[in-house]
Amino acid sequence: MDPLTSAAVVLAAILLVLASGIWIYVGLILVAAGSLMFLGHMPLDRVMNIFGSIILRSAGSWELSAIPLFIWIGELILKTDISMRIFRGLAPIVGRLPGGLIHSNVFGCTLFSAICGSSAATTATVGKITITELGNKNYRESLVLGSLAGSGSLGLLIPPSIVMIVYGVLAEVPIDRLFAAGILPGIFIAIMFSAYVAIRCLISGDQNAPGSPQYREVAPAEEPTERYTLWNSLQDLAPIMLIVGLVLGSIYTGLATPSEAAGIGMVCVLVLTAVTRALTWEVFQSSLMSTLHTSIMIFTVVIAASLISTALGYLHIPIELANYIVGSDISPGQFILLTSVFFLFLGMILDGVSIIVMTLPILFSIVQGLGIDPIWFGIYLVIMVEVGQITPPVGFNLMIIHSISGVPISRMALYALPFCFLMCLCVAIFYFIPEIVMYLPNTLFN
Repeated sequence: MDPLTSAAVVLAAILLVLASGIWIYVGLILVAAGSLMFLGHMPLDRVMNIFGSIILRSAGSWELSAIPLFIWIGELILKTDISMRIFRGLAPIVGRLPGGLIHSNVFGCTLFSAICGSSAATTATVGKITITELGNKNYRESLVLGSLAGSGSLGLLIPPSIVMIVYGVLAEVPIDRLFAAGILPGIFIAIMFSAYVAIRCLISGDQNAPGSPQYREVAPAEEPTERYTLWNSLQDLAPIMLIVGLVLGSIYTGLATPSEAAGIGMVCVLVLTAVTRALTWEVFQSSLMSTLHTSIMIFTVVIAASLISTALGYLHIPIELANYIVGSDISPGQFILLTSVFFLFLGMILDGVSIIVMTLPILFSIVQGLGIDPIWFGIYLVIMVEVGQITPPVGFNLMIIHSISGVPISRMALYALPFCFLMCLCVAIFYFIPEIVMYLPNTLFN
């Protein structure tokens, strides 16, 4: 069987596995083994020997050690009062903007993303505070929940990002360069979200727009605006900013690898929660167990992706498919447009890590053949995964917000739709102005 026909068979098998409802990592392992046995005509014992060596190599990857540490950071912040400090510190800063405290969703998620690296943890942590606080102050539901859904997805883009680590390991791309490439696009998208909220409020003249008869200057209930000064705000935000500076600064100055920087961030958060007396044995134990469950899920999917990638390599599918597409004179822009539609579809049924591990073994050879920078493609892929986080029926950010607010998924999807469009617009901007993505990695590491 020729490689292109084999590619179609493998793709059909993967889609069949997804439709069956089986665990993704189990399905990928079965497809990988079946491909080698039935398409590659390998005996079972050789397949097992190959899989054994791949599992040991993948499980022993030093870069993956950063993942449980960043997840644990997010879990500790989620289960302590650090998230409330972020909201309280941002309130006086964003309260005077058109849209008021809705901007705390955007900037809170942006700041939390720079500590945690998980979209789900970012959305849950910020949402548990802002949904209640802004609901009590009668902010418009569509903007509160829509901005939270969109901004929560920034946990995948703004470093340190767990999804970027997975991409870097599978694509063999330097993770520190990926982290640097995600900073400006993440800030750019956050500014776009905030500008949309401000413009929407100014145009509609609703209760969140300055000058409206119904507009009220608000601050967190714990601290009245007149007593909670900018100095108080800086005191709340300073420890968080210090942790962000230590983690990212140690990476970009070359003093630490991403895995070592994750350890630095973990120690800082443990010290902060201990000093503020927020760290109890129950919090420590529950955060550690949650970290264990999530890390095991990610590691099993990554190992399964390595197995399917190896199987595809033995069948020569990626290189043949890349040669075919490059030979068909498709332009990089056309390829990005087609893959964007494909990723939008996958985002409706899969989580971000699964999308990357299932598609990268096939797409990466095509990316290299078309001359697309792998760092730029990594950022593009992460943004498209972000869009998938807020598209139904399996939009994980929508599910998290639904569990907190009780708002139906269908209505949540409508609230998040403008932010989907904004992220797609940003992808187009980054394609035509790639310097936004590539400036920092080229400046810091060349």
